[in-house]
Amino acid sequence: MARGSLSARLLFLTICFVMVVEVLIYVPSIANFRRGFLEQKLMAAQVAALSFEEIPGQEVSDMLEQEILDSADILAVIVLRGDSRQLMLRRPFPYPLVARFGLDKISYFDLLKGAIMTLWRGGEGVIQVSGPTISARHDRVEVVLAETTLYKEMLDFTWNVLGVSILVSLFTAGLVYLSLAFLVSRPIGRIVKSINQFRKNPEGAPEIGLSSTRKDEIGTVERELARLQNEIRKALKQRANLAALGAAVSKVNHDLRNILATAQLSLDRLETVDNPVVKTTLPRLIRSVDRAIRFCERTLKYGKADEPPPERTRVSLHHLIEEVELSLGVEDIEELSWRNEVPEDLVAYLDPEQIFRVLLNLGRNSVQAMRRSGDIRFDAEVDAAGEIVLTVSDSGPGIPGPVREHLFVPFKGGSGGSTGLGLAIVRELLQAHGGDIRLEKSDAQGTTFALRLGPLSSGPEPRA
Repeated sequence: MARGSLSARLLFLTICFVMVVEVLIYVPSIANFRRGFLEQKLMAAQVAALSFEEIPGQEVSDMLEQEILDSADILAVIVLRGDSRQLMLRRPFPYPLVARFGLDKISYFDLLKGAIMTLWRGGEGVIQVSGPTISARHDRVEVVLAETTLYKEMLDFTWNVLGVSILVSLFTAGLVYLSLAFLVSRPIGRIVKSINQFRKNPEGAPEIGLSSTRKDEIGTVERELARLQNEIRKALKQRANLAALGAAVSKVNHDLRNILATAQLSLDRLETVDNPVVKTTLPRLIRSVDRAIRFCERTLKYGKADEPPPERTRVSLHHLIEEVELSLGVEDIEELSWRNEVPEDLVAYLDPEQIFRVLLNLGRNSVQAMRRSGDIRFDAEVDAAGEIVLTVSDSGPGIPGPVREHLFVPFKGGSGGSTGLGLAIVRELLQAHGGDIRLEKSDAQGTTFALRLGPLSSGPEPRA
């Protein structure tokens, strides 16, 4: 048991607490012991007085009187009959008279005070004690005695109590120590070792298991600590995987940008082709390639948590949703209904590229969830706070229950093999606009998301 350890402190505190309790018990005990001693002396004095009265003529020699007083260990006996007092036996006092009191009238506080004063004087005092008698001949009896014998017996009683207290405290402390060692100290020691081991090697497998089955607080701490360590290990491994993924994505991003640059050059040449189909389709294709190039330039910014701030301008939400429809190729899916119910005159002040990414993510998720068959509906209104609330609904099978708990958490909110980054990016982009996204409902009849796009504001003319 190391000095300063929890076990040592518990042992020390237990001994101290037991000794404090023993002191609280000792103080009234010593007072009661003193009272019992004095009652015995009163009884001995009464017996001596009755014996003295039975002697013819009540004449005794000085030697006999001395023997009677010595046998009772008292200095004088006085009896009271009515208003008269009679000194029955007496010898010289070795110390001055320091106190007078009646045992039948004394308070408990005075008993405690008297016991303390007897110990304080060290037995060098004489006291006079009175009390009722056991004989009808006398009304009361008084006895005068030296405190020498009383002090010695009180001192013996004190040492006996002290010895018993020490034995009790050591025995109790030993039992408490053994109990706490098995119930508290050892489990806490395992927890401390587990924490130190985890600090040294947080990604390694634990050597000390904390899968406790205890139902108390320590068992809860062990289980929660083990769960927390496992979650941190998973997070650290995920971080390492993300770092490796980031390095791979940066290489893919570099090559993809070169490919898109080549595609952009080819599209520039197609602008010279005099074909109605090409002239209709080419602008949309060029915008899509431009978006892809800009997206590649900012692909890694999510991992670095430095998504660029919104570059706001006045945008027609109806036209922006139409661009999303064209980008997803919904018009080529016959069994899919794309319903854009957003008013054409509703203009929002936001970053069109970022909100396009938001709507593209939500639209793609809906198309994939419905397996290219069903209804997708967009509605918008301005709430009482002057903010635009855009509602995106589909008739898909709904989001699984376990996925909903981590819907907007990267790499946790995905289902069907997806990464779960889409909705996390959506929330980040909307929060950058001062808005947010929430799941309003998701069941077998479909899923509905509500997007708060932030406050309306003035700006340049609408952008189609």
